[in-house]
Amino acid sequence: MAAPEIKYTEEHEWVQRVSEDTVRIGITDYAQQQLGDVVFVQLPEVGQQVAAGDSMGEVESTKSVSDIYAPVTGEITAGNSALEDQPELVNSDAAGEGWMVEIRLADPEQLSGLLDGEGYQKLIDQA
Repeated sequence: MAAPEIKYTEEHEWVQRVSEDTVRIGITDYAQQQLGDVVFVQLPEVGQQVAAGDSMGEVESTKSVSDIYAPVTGEITAGNSALEDQPELVNSDAAGEGWMVEIRLADPEQLSGLLDGEGYQKLIDQA
């Protein structure tokens, strides 16, 4: 079975379906490179409702503090607690162990509005 397709946002988050109604979210490798060394990650509480486009947390690096935006509307079902003690996982494995939250989708169709890999590559090529 092929790995689930990853979608992207213009705010440099990646979104990967982990079940029929749940997605895992993190920031892209491009985003972590722009941030520099990540020293702190603030994630939303499990059970919190988020709306697409809302700020749902922060990533603090040696260069700046950046918001993490919800790419979809739904309920936070999990947060990556490993980031509390090891925020550097965002730098070393942004699309793997450095994931941030899982969200139960209010509407699974909302993924269709996100960028595919090719669309995201075009976006960062223009940056």
